[in-house]
Amino acid sequence: MEEKIYSVIAGTGCYIPEKIVHNDDFLNNTFYENKDTKIEIQNSEIIRKFEKITNIAERRYVEDNLVSSDIASVAAERALESSGIDRETLDYVIVAHNFGDVKSDNRKTDIVPSLASRVKHRLGIKNPFAVAYDIIFGCPGWLQGIIQANYFIKSGDAKRALVIGAETLSRVSDPFDRDSMIYSDGAGATILEGRKSNEPIGIMSHETRTDAADFAYLLGMDKSFNPKDATDQLYLKMNGRKLYEYAISTVPQLVKNCIEKAKLSLDKISKVLIHQANEKMDEAILQRVFRLFESKEVPPHVMPMIINKLGNSSVATLPILLDLILKDNLINHTINPGDNLVFASVGAGMNINAFTYRAV
Repeated sequence: MEEKIYSVIAGTGCYIPEKIVHNDDFLNNTFYENKDTKIEIQNSEIIRKFEKITNIAERRYVEDNLVSSDIASVAAERALESSGIDRETLDYVIVAHNFGDVKSDNRKTDIVPSLASRVKHRLGIKNPFAVAYDIIFGCPGWLQGIIQANYFIKSGDAKRALVIGAETLSRVSDPFDRDSMIYSDGAGATILEGRKSNEPIGIMSHETRTDAADFAYLLGMDKSFNPKDATDQLYLKMNGRKLYEYAISTVPQLVKNCIEKAKLSLDKISKVLIHQANEKMDEAILQRVFRLFESKEVPPHVMPMIINKLGNSSVATLPILLDLILKDNLINHTINPGDNLVFASVGAGMNINAFTYRAV
């Protein structure tokens, strides 16, 4: 077989905030359905139902003195350390986020300069040809950054790229909206580099779609549900029911297409790494993927989950999950050379993407 350049993972790192927020910490919140309707159910029951559906028991919030670019830089430093590469050899620094740097005492989006430029600055990278830019692509942003970096590497334009996902959703969640219990903070970083091989390794296929015609506003920004709030502050809002229906009806087919594009069968997939959005939804997606391949039984441990302890940190969930597995910090989950993985994500836009990867 002809020798080709493939994009392989050379290093990973993550930042998981130390502040743990338990479900019981929401017992004294006042929740509304909207601006006009207070939820009369006891908070204990709201929380019980919430945990049953999402399997989120706790989440992490950043310290008040940190913003997304700070934790992105920490994750990036750890990825560089694990890779052992010279940071000056990076050709791209790509940071996926959705809200920029949001301070604890001034919750307005700050994205000038780009978070990627801020990270490059903090990492002390002098090379002017290490191009730094941001991606705003909903929760699938990190995965889309990996897809873009793969293009750069395979075209010969780049040898190495640092792709980061970082978010502080605690700063944009409405405390009067029960959906606020979903959101978390964190950062994950991945270094891709080109390697020549006679056999397929690293990234083997990818798929992406955007369904904006009918579903662009399933996630968006709006004012607080608090009827007494007269400020212009905007918070993240979600149409959870329609988003769930959209995800389970579209993500499975895209994942199947991606696996088949890599000329793999489902039984050759060792792990499915999916955006940690909602455990019930992720399980439904996985089951439908297996049904599409006419396979009834889902093997144990094929889909690692960290949402129970870490919540949904948007673009950061997948790179954090990957880092935890590769560094043997997730029980019952390992990635060995030759394993075939599929990564998938869904989020605001509505955007969906996936890629297959053969571990080296």
